[in-house]
Amino acid sequence: MAGIRRFEDIVAWQRARSLTKCIYEISQNGRFAKDFGLRDQIQRAAVSIMSNITEGFERNRNREFHQYLSMAKASCAEVRSLLYVSLDAGYLSDDQFAIVLSAGEETARIIGGLRASLGKRTVNVD
Repeated sequence: MAGIRRFEDIVAWQRARSLTKCIYEISQNGRFAKDFGLRDQIQRAAVSIMSNITEGFERNRNREFHQYLSMAKASCAEVRSLLYVSLDAGYLSDDQFAIVLSAGEETARIIGGLRASLGKRTVNVD
């Protein structure tokens, strides 16, 4: 993580922030906004992505950061799954779904790449 001094500098966190903003925007409209359970769950899952990246980074240990990135990636999968529920419930148009799903997939790929990079560094740590 040379060169990264703050969690805000991590591209994965930046993408997670953008995804979270999209999730909040789409879930505050129409019938989606009134489905409190689904709306709250997808928002919490999106926030969890950002939070886990942040918390892992701030622990200052590659092995722990790797673990928190795993949790962040799992939260990405949760968001994507809930997007399917949202689509099937008629809360999202096909275009909205495709855009946000793509953002979720991209975020997961970036987190996965960061995890893989850290995994190579943790072999002789701890």
